[in-house]
Amino acid sequence: MFKSDFLKAGHTPTLLAAFLYFDLAFMVWVMLGPLGVQIAADLNLTHTQKGLMVATPVLAGALLRLVMGVLVDHLKPKKAGAIGQIIVIVALFVAWQHGIHSYEQALLLGLFLGVAGASFAAALPLASRWYPPQHQGTAMGIAGAGNSGTALAALIAPSLAIAYGWSNVFGLALIPLILVFVLYLVMAKDAPECPAPKSLTEYFTILKDKDAWWFMFFYSVTFGGFVGLASSLTIYFNTQYGLALAGFVAAMLCLGMGNGAVFQLVPQRFRKEIGVMTGLVGMAGGVGGFYLASSLGYSKQATGSYQAGFLIFAALAVFALIGLTGVKNRWRTTWGASHLTAAKI
Repeated sequence: MFKSDFLKAGHTPTLLAAFLYFDLAFMVWVMLGPLGVQIAADLNLTHTQKGLMVATPVLAGALLRLVMGVLVDHLKPKKAGAIGQIIVIVALFVAWQHGIHSYEQALLLGLFLGVAGASFAAALPLASRWYPPQHQGTAMGIAGAGNSGTALAALIAPSLAIAYGWSNVFGLALIPLILVFVLYLVMAKDAPECPAPKSLTEYFTILKDKDAWWFMFFYSVTFGGFVGLASSLTIYFNTQYGLALAGFVAAMLCLGMGNGAVFQLVPQRFRKEIGVMTGLVGMAGGVGGFYLASSLGYSKQATGSYQAGFLIFAALAVFALIGLTGVKNRWRTTWGASHLTAAKI
């Protein structure tokens, strides 16, 4: 019954288009990480430079999510998402044709790949606005499953780099990106009812709610850990054990489930402010990913080991668990209670 109601409630082609856009965007967002071993060898990068190179797209994506959020408010999600895809496609084409010959050029490409990370702020509203409140969490969960694109990059990019050269991977990535862009233009439609544009004042106002900070913190740990590990995985395992990519699987699965759970809860707690919270929580997740990826590079450079970087992030995860334990009872007896009652009805 729920599945039937869900399919009737929204626009399935738009939901699928949002997922594909999100998935491919996240794949190229973290692309410098899986290619980091070869790029670092050719450009003679230090451990700190490698860490910053793979972390730059993550931080840029976090900050650009607010910019994308403004574009979504003023241009509607479909057009904003299309603009983002064009920017990423052009950036990869230029990198493929002209190559990356310096650390500075790698950082510049990272800034443009950050636009792919900002897809979060366009894909989720594009999908979720078609659905009534009781189905928004499910819609955002399906569209948000596109963060699996980070795993695609980690699994595929290193092998392609060995076979064709790492600079040609940028060109190969254009094939699925352009295909998805065409499907996006054909399938995606903006919801008939879109909320009025949000002002900066509304962003600051919602920060007065302590639950907003908790959600931002939980997402900075769960999604930040997920994307930070995805960006650093190839470099870490090459340094420690060669080019093996097995390990950390359990941690990645747990972090992936954690960030999905956060966005199941956000539309329930902040139903009227979902657009603003999507931008703020998404930005916090990107900042967390930047911290993890860059701190691993600094840790290796300073101490000769990644251990300090992992331990600090592990401490943040423990603090997040303690915080969740502290707030869950209050959530269950306040806004959570109303949703449980509605579900039973």
